[in-house]
Amino acid sequence: MTAGSAQPDVLNGPFTTRQLLRLDEALRLADSSTGLTFSIYVGDLDESARASAEKLHGQLADPPHSVLVAVSPNQRLLEIVTGGEARRRLPDRAAKLAALSMAAAFGGGDLAGGLVAGLAQLADHAGRA
Repeated sequence: MTAGSAQPDVLNGPFTTRQLLRLDEALRLADSSTGLTFSIYVGDLDESARASAEKLHGQLADPPHSVLVAVSPNQRLLEIVTGGEARRRLPDRAAKLAALSMAAAFGGGDLAGGLVAGLAQLADHAGRA
């Protein structure tokens, strides 16, 4: 909050409010249509990006049934981590296809759109519970 203001400061992140609402809706739809829990992390990853993403995934409420999309725009890195149960419905090949789709959008400067499309693609591959 700023001094003398009852309103919180705007988050200093890569997304507009509209983009955050689109991401929230995409996460909600992916969760409800699959029964899995999808999460997004946007920020720097440690030197071993995969290990860093796996550590973040392990901190989720239900890692076996969770899918984490970790993106580090500054490092130009993308990792998709699936828990054991999620991996049965979302094989590595499907995750790689979604990653390619997201990377293409990111390369065009559309971080939020790439994430929304990638989540939809991952949810489609995972199917219904």
